[in-house]
Amino acid sequence: MQHQEFEPPPELSEAIKCFWHNKGYFDQQPTNFEVIPDGYAEIIFHFGNGCSILKNGTLHPLPSPFMMGLLNAPVVFYTQGLLQIIGIRCYPWAVFDLLGLKASNHGLQTFEHSIAQLNPTLKACIDAGEIHEATEMVKKYFLDAQPEIQPNSMLAKAGLAMRQANGSLPVSQVAEAAHATVRTLERGFKQSSGHTVKDVSALIRFEQVRNHLWLYPKANLAGLAHELGYTDQSHLSREFKRYSGTTPAAFARNTQKSKQALGSDFVAFVQA
Repeated sequence: MQHQEFEPPPELSEAIKCFWHNKGYFDQQPTNFEVIPDGYAEIIFHFGNGCSILKNGTLHPLPSPFMMGLLNAPVVFYTQGLLQIIGIRCYPWAVFDLLGLKASNHGLQTFEHSIAQLNPTLKACIDAGEIHEATEMVKKYFLDAQPEIQPNSMLAKAGLAMRQANGSLPVSQVAEAAHATVRTLERGFKQSSGHTVKDVSALIRFEQVRNHLWLYPKANLAGLAHELGYTDQSHLSREFKRYSGTTPAAFARNTQKSKQALGSDFVAFVQA
């Protein structure tokens, strides 16, 4: 899987972490791949042979774009042949305001929105290999909408504090960093993202563990638990299994096997 990331312009940096492009070749028969939770929401445009999810034993195609909000468990997608993605990685407390949608805590969502009008032109850019031009087009869409977007400074300050602490700050300290009461902050998070501060913090912290184990599968779990503010290694393991469905030790072993099997040309998609 080839992966590229592009920085957002300063005007969008409080809502958007980055823009990204993935390109992968899969079997000609439907092949599944898993997306593990993290602390971001994603707006996904996809091109090629499409992308589907399994419901009641039947594959259901997903529209382009669709949105992945915060996930509480891995999601399995199906595709075949060539798949290319243009993604917008957003902070979960800003994504719904960015799109002018009502907040929801459902992980994967389809929606009707004027941004879907970009599909034909984006496809033409992707087909021509003009990835930079495609991401610039998406940037321009949001920049043109910027006057209508009023980022909530309280939530932005809270989110920055949570990110800088890797999700380990108590809610009271997050509220202090945002110059707000706990009650006001919690209400703001629920209204903007559909989740609590604690929900988002837990996912940010899990994301740090997942990324670290991907890069360093032989890492000491007790030391990692201490570094990221878990009570102990057991606490880390429980939280990791809650979001990934597997233990951190098993994830690390599988990661190491995957890297050995795929060789040095394999490019991992690990969010920072």
